[in-house]
Parts: sequence; C-alpha cells; structure tokens
Amino acid sequence: MRSYDSKAHRHTRLRQDTQPFQRGIIRHVVLILDLSAAMAEKDMRPTRYLVTLKHATTYVREFFEQNPISQLAVMVMHDGLCHLISDLSGNPTHHITAIQSLRNPVNPRESPREPKGNPSLQNALEMARAQLYHTPSHGTREVIIILGALLSLDPGDIHKTIAACARDRLRVSIIGMSGRLKICQEICERTNSGSDASYNVALDEPHLRDLLMSTTTPPAIRSGATEGTAEDGAAGPVGASLLCMGFPSRTITDAPSLCACHGTLSRGGYTCSRCKAKLCSLPATCPACGLTLILSTHLARSYHHLFPLRNWIAVTWKRAREKGTVQCAGCLIKFPTIPMGAGVDDVGGSRRDKGKGREDEVMENGGESQEERERDQLSKELGASESSRYECEACEGHFCIDCDIFSHEQMHNCPGCLSKPAFSTVMEEDGNELANGTANGMNGLNGAS
Repeated sequence: MRSYDSKAHRHTRLRQDTQPFQRGIIRHVVLILDLSAAMAEKDMRPTRYLVTLKHATTYVREFFEQNPISQLAVMVMHDGLCHLISDLSGNPTHHITAIQSLRNPVNPRESPREPKGNPSLQNALEMARAQLYHTPSHGTREVIIILGALLSLDPGDIHKTIAACARDRLRVSIIGMSGRLKICQEICERTNSGSDASYNVALDEPHLRDLLMSTTTPPAIRSGATEGTAEDGAAGPVGASLLCMGFPSRTITDAPSLCACHGTLSRGGYTCSRCKAKLCSLPATCPACGLTLILSTHLARSYHHLFPLRNWIAVTWKRAREKGTVQCAGCLIKFPTIPMGAGVDDVGGSRRDKGKGREDEVMENGGESQEERERDQLSKELGASESSRYECEACEGHFCIDCDIFSHEQMHNCPGCLSKPAFSTVMEEDGNELANGTANGMNGLNGAS
C-alpha cells in the first residue's frame, strides 16, 4: 500500500512545473474558515467542521515551515459575520492556539464554537482587505477561504467588494466543500488576472488536504500586462525596492530582562540590530523600530521556492545494469535485483532482429525521430520506474521513490549532489551569484540588507 500511495503522490507532484521563475516569498496571508451550519454535515468524518480544524492546524505548521519570513492571520465566518481570531503575525503557536480554542476554549467560562448560521463572503473579503491594507508593498497579499456552504449572506453589493480587492492586489483562493459556485469563480478570476485555477472543490478529505497544502507554495510574480485591468482600477506593478533586514544572534544574559514583544522575563533572546531591543523569537518585526528581523536559515529555507529541485527520471533496467546500483544513494535501502535478460531489447538483443519494422527503418535513417525521443523522455519522467530506481540527472545517483518524495517536498535538495566533494567548491565560487539571485527573486527586490 505504501508503494502505491508513493507512486500516486509522485505522479501528482510531477504535474507541477519545476521551471524556476520569480515568486513572492514574503507573503501576507489571511486564512478564513467557514463555521456556518453547512460545516456540520457528515460527508467528511466525523464532520466537516472538525476535519477543517484538523487540517487548518496542520496547514499553519506547514505554511511557516515553507514560508518562514511570511505572516498569517486567521478569521472565521458564521451568522453573516466575520470574526478575527488571530492577528497577522509570524508566530505559528499563536495561530494554532487560536484555532484549537474554537473547539477547546482556553477560558473555562467560554463555550466551544459550533457551526451555525450562514457565511458572508462580502464581510470576509472586506475584513481581509482591511487586515492587509497596511502591509508593505514588497509582499504579496493573499486570502484563502475554506467554504462549506452553498450560499452567502451579503449585506451589500459583493461585486464592488471584488473590484476593491482586485484594486488592492488581493489574491483570493477558495476551496469549496459542497459544490461549485459562480460567485466564487468570479472572485478568483477577478483577483487572479482572469484565471480560476485558484478555485477548487474538494472531493474528499485527502483531496481537501492536498488543495490546502498546495497553497503553501508562494505564488508567481505577475507581469505588468496581467497585474490588473483598467476596469478594476488596479494599479501597475510594484517597482523594485530595497528591503532592510536585521540578522541578530541569540544571546543569553546572566540576569533576566523584559522582552519588547511580550513583556515577559527571560534570560535568552535576540537583540535588534538597530535599536538593541530584546525579542523572544524570530522571525519577527521589532516592536520598537519596525525592523524586520530574521535568521539566515529562514532566508535559506525560502530560497528553494525560487529554484526548485528538478524532477528525477525513472530508471530502466538497461540503465540500472549500466550503473550497477544495488542500494539507494539516500537511505541505503536495497533495490530489487536486476533479473537475467532484463534490458536486452534496449541494448540491442537478438529479438530486435526478428523483423524489419519502422524502428529499423528509422535507425537506418540516422536514429530515432524527434517525436519518439520526446515521447520516451516524457515516459521516463511521468511513468513509474520498472527498476524501482529514480535518477538525478545532475549527479546520476539512483534513489528510491520515498527518497524522491522526501527530497522534493521536504529537503528540496539532492543528497547525491550535496555529498559530492566538489559541491562546496562550486558553492563558494557561485556564492555571489546565488546571493544576487536570492535578492532579485524576493518579490522583485534588487537586494536585501
């Protein structure tokens, strides 16, 4: 079962484009959860409401794992209103506690929130727009809505709200749980340059999780031609600008002192590079001077979005026989033994000489046709490996399917390429180029200091 799930997972991942292009890795996201009466349905066990809370908690952890220098806010909508349960911040613990308190309140005097009433998309969009209005121009503004109802209780004209969201550069993504709605499709089209790819309907619980986790990848920076339309009054593309950042180190003092972020006593913390204020954790914005403070590892963890790891190709028995690999280069698990006679047809055995078909005619004309070569390359990339081996074209190392998924979705680096002795030398020589690429890729910025 594990191999089947891994193959299906890999095939889904291969549908994604790995071409490196400019992405907005400094994100400001508002997650809106539907708490209407429709979330009490039991088509997802035990209910849609509990399933949504579980996946929303997982999503917050994964979001900050993939976007450590981004910020998130969480809202809920029910009874035609929208409520903010956690402010825009980069602390995942704060958001997880707020989501879990919906079901298990921290204050014993409060009662758990149960699904009731109807949602309001207009109020949700207005509150999200107000929450993101003061965010800096170098970051993206995104709204992710999990909608379980088939209606929206709006107090006014929602089309004016949609136009205002497009004018303020909000990108709205909606994940439905009941059916496809025309108004949701229009919202996604107007706020995503005419594309409704950000609007999907979950078929079951695993599909809901996959749709939600797919939004952890930063969106691509849109060109000036598609940034907005004159009808919506959208402004032109934001020009390149410098972003000032601080990279403080953790210090431990002999006597405890108050932090500037929470006002609690502690011995350890981070000192702001500009005003010397003390903070508990990073990434954060200094409450005293407003300087963005991060660690170098946070910037490195966001770098893989700009230059994703290329897909590995399936290894045939012929290639496995040439390389003679017996175990995975990553986890050292043993590969299946190469059977006798495997790959004979590929090498050019006697069975190939049984007749003179189209393949022999093509070989006489100087090799395979371009169409056949492209078809073979596509089958190597998308198909499952007959030898249970997957090869990195850079280091030519062979890996199992579990290492393939782990390297592409968690580590975002090839273990074989990192273990090469010449890798450190190449990194030192190309250090300036990589640094410039990171700075230029951060939302169109010319550099970071």
